[in-house]
Amino acid sequence: MDYKILGKKDLTPVALKTMSNEDRIQLCAELRDKILNTVSKNGGHLASNLGVIELTVSLLSVFDYTRDKIVFDVGHQSYAYKILTGRFEQFDTLRQKGGISGFPRISESEYDRFDTGHSSTSISAALGMARARDLRKESQYVVSVIGDGALTGGLAYEAINDAGHSKTRMLIILNDNEMSIDRNVGGLSKYLSKLRYSSGYISAKATTESFLRKLGFFGRGLIRIIIALKDFFRFLIYRKKPSIFEDLGLVYYGPVDGHDVKSMIKAMDAVKDVKAPVLLHVVTKKGKGYRNAELNPSDYHGVGAFDLDAGVEKSNKGSYTKIFGGTICDLANRNSNVIAISAAMTQGTGLENFSMKYPTRFFDCGIAEEHCVTMAGGLAVSGFTPVVAVYSSFLQRAYDEMITDVCFMNSHVVFAIDRAGFVGNDGHTHHGLLDISYLNTMVNMTVLSPRDYKDLRNCLDYAVNKCKGPVAVRYPRGSSPFEMSGPLYEDPADCVLPHLSSGSGTDFAIISVGRISEQADKAVELLKEKGINGININLTLIKPIPLKEITGMISGISHIFTLEEGIQSGGFGEALARGLGEFDFPGHVCNIAVSDPMIRAASSDQQIREAGLDAVSVAMKIGKVLGRL
Repeated sequence: MDYKILGKKDLTPVALKTMSNEDRIQLCAELRDKILNTVSKNGGHLASNLGVIELTVSLLSVFDYTRDKIVFDVGHQSYAYKILTGRFEQFDTLRQKGGISGFPRISESEYDRFDTGHSSTSISAALGMARARDLRKESQYVVSVIGDGALTGGLAYEAINDAGHSKTRMLIILNDNEMSIDRNVGGLSKYLSKLRYSSGYISAKATTESFLRKLGFFGRGLIRIIIALKDFFRFLIYRKKPSIFEDLGLVYYGPVDGHDVKSMIKAMDAVKDVKAPVLLHVVTKKGKGYRNAELNPSDYHGVGAFDLDAGVEKSNKGSYTKIFGGTICDLANRNSNVIAISAAMTQGTGLENFSMKYPTRFFDCGIAEEHCVTMAGGLAVSGFTPVVAVYSSFLQRAYDEMITDVCFMNSHVVFAIDRAGFVGNDGHTHHGLLDISYLNTMVNMTVLSPRDYKDLRNCLDYAVNKCKGPVAVRYPRGSSPFEMSGPLYEDPADCVLPHLSSGSGTDFAIISVGRISEQADKAVELLKEKGINGININLTLIKPIPLKEITGMISGISHIFTLEEGIQSGGFGEALARGLGEFDFPGHVCNIAVSDPMIRAASSDQQIREAGLDAVSVAMKIGKVLGRL
């Protein structure tokens, strides 16, 4: 497509405000084409971004992004915003090493007002900005854009409750891509919507309320009667009671067709100066404009590179997530107490088959990790074995609940922690680099980090059927570098024992955990070529560390190196060094781990190299410490 509008150098806030409706429609078409072509080459979040193109154009036609504060929740839907705020030329680098992020980043642009990547934060952040504006006696607008999915997170309701109570002027745009707008666009509904969005109506409403309040007790009584009558007639027309948002103190307007630019501009213009927190309900369609994504939005949420004509093809390639999904179904078949729990990530965590096979034993709690964990605690004390499947970076939100509602009671809850370690192009907000460190702080917690598919199956069997208290099984995104071998279920207790992975000799020993053990094996071979002979011990049980077995394996070796795909502080390496010290180990322990968890978007392999966890870097580190390279 020839980008006649996007390619202009003068696509400024003023140009957006004065643009004709026809040009805005053309701009939306160009944005949709640019996003489709870029994501099909680079991968990224597609369906959500296609659904908010008209919304974003309308938003920037009403508000001035150089002055006003616009906060996108999660950031899955920020691509059009990035393009329109000076990053059209850079957009081809989306999610690539050294390129622009797939999420809003303050470090990337002054127009990205808040770093996002996790859900349900935008209203809290926007309320903070609105209060800062008021304290400085400034006048800029503050807008939060949040999806209906993110609204299932408890943090969003905490923020709404505070905003409604405070009466701070701000606009919350609820991007609802689940409910249908058809039922509410009849003639009378359209008429009432037009009336409610008119500046005359809003002005008259504010003037009347102000006048009645001056009448004291009698006036306040009239206000209550008017509100009751309004709610009664609205119930007759819409067959529903006043919205929960109004009960929480927000001024509610909507729903508005999120793909009708003209209507949205009119609505935003009308509500932007209301002297109270306003929620504007906008209805959109995920994947709008690309039929494949419209029909199957879940398949086009986060995608890798794909052919636009053929669409995304489901891969038959194995992955840790698929192995988890299949294994948990097998375990549930053998153990009727097994319950699976998801936090709005049924497909992403591999629980889709479980949800269909065992619908009464599956619970999707929405984007509510804290609730998931505490509910699991309730199931555990009632005699069930709940398995909470969640991404590592998202589980950080439930740190307190894990400690107080599971660990302190030594309840048997299994945490299946997907996306442990580096995750690739989503960047630092999604890395699972902190879980070893925060799990190490939890009393009674057992932590397992499988190296390959077979190891993962055994760990899950052990976690479900052998453990008595809380247990976490952490595994990475993507495929295993090792082929699965051996029977489906060996004695699951074998997974807790350290084993010699590669090498021979006493010059050094690497003790590695998880998939990064592959790099340790390669490092042993590289050093062998230099005449430096050592071993790699692979460890799956990393809390509690089997120190007795390890000390037996490293007898006679004075230089020990630990290798983990996690941060140094509080990690496995520190715990092992402390434990060996208690065993009076006479040698030297060097921890090789991630020093900077802020490593940006790139492939997982690139991130591992940047962190110095690849075989070449590990071999070089060992050689230098030994003084032989």
